[in-house]
Amino acid sequence: MQPTHQAPLAHHGANPPSIAGTAVAPPGPPVAPPNPALQARWQRVMDCVALREPDRMPTGLFMMFWPAKYGGISCRQQMYDQDKLCELTVQITRELDPDLCTPTPLITGFGNLLDATGYRQIEWPGHGVPDDRPFQYLDREYMTADEYDEFLFDPTGFYYAKYLPRVAAAFEGSQAIASVAGASYFDVIYNSAAFANPALQASMARLNTAGQEAGRLFACAGRLMGQLAGMGYPSGVGGFAIGPYDNLGDYFRGATAMMKDLYRHPDKVLAAMEKMKTLTLRRLAMQKPMLSSPLIFIPVHWAPDAFMSQKQFERFWWPTFRELLLGIIDMDLIPMPLWEADCTKRLETIRDVPPGKCIYWFERTDMVRAREVLGDVVALRGGMHPSVMTMGTPDDVDAAVRHLVDNVYAKGGRLILDTAFGIPDEAPVENVRAMYRAARRYAS
Repeated sequence: MQPTHQAPLAHHGANPPSIAGTAVAPPGPPVAPPNPALQARWQRVMDCVALREPDRMPTGLFMMFWPAKYGGISCRQQMYDQDKLCELTVQITRELDPDLCTPTPLITGFGNLLDATGYRQIEWPGHGVPDDRPFQYLDREYMTADEYDEFLFDPTGFYYAKYLPRVAAAFEGSQAIASVAGASYFDVIYNSAAFANPALQASMARLNTAGQEAGRLFACAGRLMGQLAGMGYPSGVGGFAIGPYDNLGDYFRGATAMMKDLYRHPDKVLAAMEKMKTLTLRRLAMQKPMLSSPLIFIPVHWAPDAFMSQKQFERFWWPTFRELLLGIIDMDLIPMPLWEADCTKRLETIRDVPPGKCIYWFERTDMVRAREVLGDVVALRGGMHPSVMTMGTPDDVDAAVRHLVDNVYAKGGRLILDTAFGIPDEAPVENVRAMYRAARRYAS
């Protein structure tokens, strides 16, 4: 079964994090029919999405490296010991009792796959950072300013010839097949010579090993999500996508170069974002049958108030992002952007979406103002400021939940209570427990 807006939640597999579009796990093993608790939790969330009043305020649970804090293990062990990570995820979910759970192996449990691919866009425990620290992204230029035209003309060829070998060692040698487009008649079979290239053969052998490792990761996540669904907990993430500006700025041009491009190559930036949007929607359409949930998680990095002017936001950032949201909605999926940092000044602009079709997840945005501007358009998620969760006391956390209940949920905001970008890695366990206790106390 595949969930939609109208259907009860089904659960199969889960989806790994991806930086360019979405990456999806194969369906997991068959499981028993969803139990009433799972259906009740899912209905609670879907009522919020549809702007209906739920039976009580739902809660979400999203975790990066907080399971390591909870379980007293290192970040390195969390990334490499999938069995331990799954064990901790079940224990945490059972204790906190949220309405949405997390496919944790596909969020952080992919250390072996990073090794297998020779991945180059992050440093992770044992590979550039200490064992007790989370992975860190390396902001660099993975596409140069003079390569826009090459990307726009033939993005697939550009991926094989330039981009993939730059971001993962396993793709070194893929240049041999980058020029196959354009072949016809006998030239099609002549191009088979490329596959005898020793560099390509070495690349294919390494990718075969990586593919097997990815299969083991997906199978692990499928078993975990099946177990959690059997316990009554639906997945809070079904698929992943990246907005066009963030995709190009984060993972191709780099933050600094991208900002310069707004002035030096504005037309190429706009054309590349249009291409990124199209490629992302195409990938989602292909992967939709394998999604474990209709919730499409979209981390938003470069929309905050302090990053660019409102004029730049309305020209460069918002139009293709809005089209991405509409394309996802047209697939009968639910876009769930996570608006990082403070986006309070963007609220009037980003309300221009069909009512009852999205979840807007906010990290530091004023949630009362978000309810005032967006309450009749989208469900809200988040609200718990990371500083309160990390530096406050359990009483501070309790008061913050009470504030959100009284000023957002009780005043008609369809709020899914959650932390900012997941539970902060450093958040004391007692603070997290206090948050979920307060949610049950004040919003039942």
